[in-house]
Amino acid sequence: MEDIRQAEADASWQRVLEAFVVRARRVEEHSLASDWDALVALTTMQVTVDQLGDGQAVVRQVFPAEEVVESAAARIRPILLEGDPCFYQLALKALGWFCRELPQEAAWIRATRAEWRKRVSPSSPEEAGYWVAVSDTVTGQSYDLDRHRLAMAWIYGDVVHHDTNRRDEGDAFGLFERFRGAVPLVAWAMVGAIELLNFTRALHTDGVVQLRQEVLDEPVALKSTAWEHTARVYFAPVGAQAPKDASLPLPEDWVQLGRGVDLSVFRTDSGGQLPVRSTDMSELPSPEEVEAARTPAGGWKRDQLAAWGIPWPPPKGWKDELATQWRAAQATGAAPSGPAPGPGAGPVQEALDFG
Repeated sequence: MEDIRQAEADASWQRVLEAFVVRARRVEEHSLASDWDALVALTTMQVTVDQLGDGQAVVRQVFPAEEVVESAAARIRPILLEGDPCFYQLALKALGWFCRELPQEAAWIRATRAEWRKRVSPSSPEEAGYWVAVSDTVTGQSYDLDRHRLAMAWIYGDVVHHDTNRRDEGDAFGLFERFRGAVPLVAWAMVGAIELLNFTRALHTDGVVQLRQEVLDEPVALKSTAWEHTARVYFAPVGAQAPKDASLPLPEDWVQLGRGVDLSVFRTDSGGQLPVRSTDMSELPSPEEVEAARTPAGGWKRDQLAAWGIPWPPPKGWKDELATQWRAAQATGAAPSGPAPGPGAGPVQEALDFG
């Protein structure tokens, strides 16, 4: 019976760790984490002071763009929330279970838990690092708020929620003070999550915890946002029976799209034109031909790009897209063929077969 209870506990805490690992890996993939030293520097007060010589000084802090920190806050937020399955302290409890007979690792977990609480949930303005006081010279009202509460006002009032209580509390200090308070919190939470992720990886390597390999390997963040597949495209009149199962043949009335079809006649049910083009694969330039077509200034003429089906201004990654299409054409040896609709063709449905 005891063995059964321990196996159940092992499985339960493993699920906690796996949820944390997946989320922490997504945090690790954020652009702020690509420069570790810079990320660590954001956790501290990086301030420059220039004396002006008349008793005044210019105090300056430089932060990443707000939208960069905002996206980082969105990635780290589930790790901050007690009710989420990937909550940081819950992951520490899971590691505490697996390391209960390892004194050195257990001591590290206890110290890490105390540091997280102090940095992420400080109990006093002094623990928060600093606080800001402002006064209204017209009304005579004064306000003060510590860094942590300013950070929470930005995260939950300005970014991931529209918490009116948080916004009201931080309103007198302005958006920048709220953002300035949030940056070190977001950065430290990222550092803490990534360090705990690496600790968990090490325990997995040593056999202390047994994580499913896909949790460590599965994609957690997109490397590219260009969606592209080599496919066979089929179309049918609006109202035709839609495919029900990807493994079955297409229903009647579905026809494969062939070369030379004018896709400008294709319309969606709502009346919008499908944003696709028909390309003669035999006319695609090779990567060498693309490079050879550069102008003396190092760019490409607009009409040349148009001949290749590239819009103006050319989107990021257009050369890679052309190269992919050219290689696909070389691999198949010929462009697809099939019937083409006439000029009066009406709305169609479409289907892609990635065979």
